[in-house]
Amino acid sequence: MTWTGDPASGRESRRDIRARGARHRPQTAPRSGAHRAPAGRLHRALHHADLRAVPEVRRALRALLRPCLAEEPAATGELLASEVLTNALIHSGHDAVFTAIVHDGHLRVEVRDFTGWPPRPRAPRPHEATSGRGLLLVEALAADWGVRRHGVGKTVWFELGPADRASAHDRQPDAA
Repeated sequence: MTWTGDPASGRESRRDIRARGARHRPQTAPRSGAHRAPAGRLHRALHHADLRAVPEVRRALRALLRPCLAEEPAATGELLASEVLTNALIHSGHDAVFTAIVHDGHLRVEVRDFTGWPPRPRAPRPHEATSGRGLLLVEALAADWGVRRHGVGKTVWFELGPADRASAHDRQPDAA
């Protein structure tokens, strides 16, 4: 992934993102017509094992999604984003970068970490009351999801779309 500090490109350097930290507010584009939902992007750099950042990201994502998606898909997006982000912060041993993009009723969330260990959905054990279910939820509720490997690390992503898209049961994750 190329990071530039060029404001015209809409991208920021890692230094700019870290300096801004969790105080960044999502920006939404104005409506360009009655048939189009607002577009928006949320981008955060998070420190390893900083689980206090997860509810902050979830609140910012809720603010981004509120004008763009109906209540149910927005709630699903929040849930899945917090699961994928928590997995990256707990299991990778490294920092993570969270990106959410919403456009025309579609949401794409990407969580990049800096370890090559592939995530694997697994059945939770009976004694694990609060863990082991994140990727199972993503598998069950996302319209599509997958893992994209990088030279250093990987990105776990998922997409949600309007109700007329194929259901999650009709899709298989891309494990490229």
